[in-house]
Amino acid sequence: MAQPKKAGSASEAPAQLVPLADDRERLSRLVSSLLDLDRRQLLLQWRNHLGGTAPAHLPTWLLSRLFAYRIQAAAFGDLSATTLRRLRSLRDAGDHSTSVPFANRSPATRDGVGLRPGALLAREWRGRLERVTVLGESFAWNGDTYASLSKVAKAITGTSWNGHRFFGLRSGRRPFAKVKSAEAAQSVAPQSEAAS
Repeated sequence: MAQPKKAGSASEAPAQLVPLADDRERLSRLVSSLLDLDRRQLLLQWRNHLGGTAPAHLPTWLLSRLFAYRIQAAAFGDLSATTLRRLRSLRDAGDHSTSVPFANRSPATRDGVGLRPGALLAREWRGRLERVTVLGESFAWNGDTYASLSKVAKAITGTSWNGHRFFGLRSGRRPFAKVKSAEAAQSVAPQSEAAS
């Protein structure tokens, strides 16, 4: 038995570029039907309604939302030039002190204490004192520069090390005060249970 076609399915291909603004019901059905489409059908609808090809790098769920936004913006109007200018000015006036994701960061200890350029880190390794100078975005050791303390530690030892741990900027264990307070809390709990 043949099932009736759903409104907005991939087999519908309107000839016009976008739905008209006065055809709100049809636009509403099209937008709500996007969730039922697979990627192939969604790409076909994109081509039929917006022309061109859809961004290939987007996942299907995001592609359907972008498609819904674009056809509604085409039918009812996009953001005004004034609104776009206002958003840009807010973005430009924002705090630029935040770091860019995946950008090189200034050297710092685990506690967030910055290692200023010129700081000297020292570690004795196999009877020899190794000295590393902190530069702006890198480290100098033995006449060469390295991007991270881990790379310096590997050059010194020949094996992979966490650079901060190697130079004593952080330990592999919890600080002593935290260990003592945790042990004290555990020893108090059983005594209070025994008393009750």
